[in-house]
Amino acid sequence: MAIDLLERVELTHGYGEDTHYSIISLNITNRCNLSCEHCFFYREGNTNEALSPRLEVPDDEMIEMITGLRDRHHPDMALWIGGEPMLRRSLLDKGLPIFDFNTIATNGTLPLIDFGHRVDYMVSVDGPPAQNDKLRGKGTFDRVMKNLDRLPDDFGPMIHAQCTVTNVNQGHLGELIEMLRPTRFAWITFSFYVPSGDGDAGLGWDSLEDRMVAVDEVRQLKAEHPDFVSNEMAALDLMSPENAPGVTANCALSSNVLPLFLDGNRFVSGRCPYGEN
Repeated sequence: MAIDLLERVELTHGYGEDTHYSIISLNITNRCNLSCEHCFFYREGNTNEALSPRLEVPDDEMIEMITGLRDRHHPDMALWIGGEPMLRRSLLDKGLPIFDFNTIATNGTLPLIDFGHRVDYMVSVDGPPAQNDKLRGKGTFDRVMKNLDRLPDDFGPMIHAQCTVTNVNQGHLGELIEMLRPTRFAWITFSFYVPSGDGDAGLGWDSLEDRMVAVDEVRQLKAEHPDFVSNEMAALDLMSPENAPGVTANCALSSNVLPLFLDGNRFVSGRCPYGEN
């Protein structure tokens, strides 16, 4: 049955059916309990009013599709994304054992579950409270922190923070690190906002040269907190105006990561696990 359900998987942009991918990124729901201003899902029209759990692929069918994808592509790990994947906890409970290693990308406002498998959580925190909440909604920073505080001492999964750098939180990243270091977060990774084709609502930069102020801020924080900031200096060097265009034109992730997004009752491969922009 899994092989039959693989007919619902459409691979485009050069992804191959017989290719091994180290990581498979699975968008298991387009629903989310937040409407973050900088989220590419939200800004491309996936508003909660237009979505319903009744229209989603049922758990059992999704598990068969995912099992077939594992058997076909032999990934070393799975990245579970949304929407908000924690809205489909029963699916996660069934799906996580399919893979040896798993990362759940979550906004952290829903309770984290110790699923008992090889799982870690990547929790989005986009700045100190004022900056985070401007992007993610009022009170979201405190909700994340309260969820972390409620976790038992023997909670198994590793928890790390993911921060998208924008014009809103630029200049406040050091403050964020000082707030997160005493918490359950093991480390933080910084990514950089990518504007949509319709503009960036003032969240991005006018040029790659302008963006270097934010990149240099992360470089400085890496030097100050080498054990907590996971970004590598070599990767940050690739974001310079001289290097960035070549990196995007020849993205290494495209040969290692298979990004699959939900489109109705099927998976469709995207050009990039971080969105089409």
